Amino acid sequence: MTGASLDALRAEAREWLAANFPPSLAFKNPVPYQNHAPYAEGDADWRLWRDRMAEKRWGAPGWPEIYGGAALDRAGIKVLAEEMRRIGAFNPMKMTGYTMLGPTLLEYGTEAQKAQHLPGIASGRVRWCQGFSEPGAGSDLASLQTRCTDMGDHWLVEGQKVWTSGANHADWCFALVRTDTSVKQRGISFLLIDMRSEGVETRPITLISGSTHFCEMFLNAVKVPKENLVGRVNEGWGVAKRLLQFERDSLSEGRGEGRSLLPIARDRIGVNAAGELADADLRTRLVGHAMRAHAYNLTQDRIGAEAKAGLPTAQLVPMLKNLGSDVAQMRAELVMELLGTRGLGWSGPGFTDEEMEAARQWLHARAFSIYGGSYEIQNNIAAKRTLGLPDPKPIGC
Repeated sequence: MTGASLDALRAEAREWLAANFPPSLAFKNPVPYQNHAPYAEGDADWRLWRDRMAEKRWGAPGWPEIYGGAALDRAGIKVLAEEMRRIGAFNPMKMTGYTMLGPTLLEYGTEAQKAQHLPGIASGRVRWCQGFSEPGAGSDLASLQTRCTDMGDHWLVEGQKVWTSGANHADWCFALVRTDTSVKQRGISFLLIDMRSEGVETRPITLISGSTHFCEMFLNAVKVPKENLVGRVNEGWGVAKRLLQFERDSLSEGRGEGRSLLPIARDRIGVNAAGELADADLRTRLVGHAMRAHAYNLTQDRIGAEAKAGLPTAQLVPMLKNLGSDVAQMRAELVMELLGTRGLGWSGPGFTDEEMEAARQWLHARAFSIYGGSYEIQNNIAAKRTLGLPDPKPIGC
């Protein structure tokens, strides 16, 4: 988009958001992950916002119009995101289907698969979960054992998945399954599974933060139509690697954003005669975090510009994911420090909703450097693909 068209889009977005975004949802983002879907859909304003965004086609702004998108380029998407962030708005479609499966289907899916699944994702009406990890296949995902047998007119799936976010609320699952046991990566296929199929069972796992969005998922003789295979048989590992790039990219987005912590600090800590925060050490750390978050956002903008110019950027995603996790965890720590004993609230009277949510967010932030590929895994990927370092030699060699 040109400068003039971007200016026009910004003006349109600002006017439309002012008229359509429910003020009750400002800076709340009640659906950052699928585990919040029941709560979000129980809120009339959230449903209204989702439907308005779907009608405007801004829930999947970069997708082709035929699939429910607005066909905006990177610059246009950035302008829209900036205007939403300015008023505390959010994209209610930003769940697993939109951030991970959607872009993967755009690259690898058949026309029938795109037509069937993308519009539901763009409208926020169909929820997806990711069936990758297993009890014995986490960091070494290629060791997965969920068996998928060719029964002639359908696939038959047997196995177990774990840490499946939102499985108990999902309509569909994209899963990695083993179609050849004689090889490792080359024996894996990528399958789309209807969660209403007979034999699918989910069990929520309660986390330390009180959330239950992680689930165990059991697949007991589940029949899956042949047309639900994405890509070719035994070539799902390549599809999965591309999807994981989209996942890590989405996990890095927004980690440097958020409302300024300075108003909270002034209110909780107080100021000195010069109008500065009374705690000099805390003031230094708040400024340091703000600078790091701003630098992180600028880095994201630079990488986006490089991608637009056709330069390779996939190798930078692991670095962004780790930096974003660090920024978000540091913010959560600072919020808890600012709240002091008010950050210890968990339930019952005496604490505000915001104070109780801060405690849960602090605990949840511990997972940022684990899920989507742990901090250590991302460093290994960056060492090999970005820096070109050799694999470490075993101890004693």
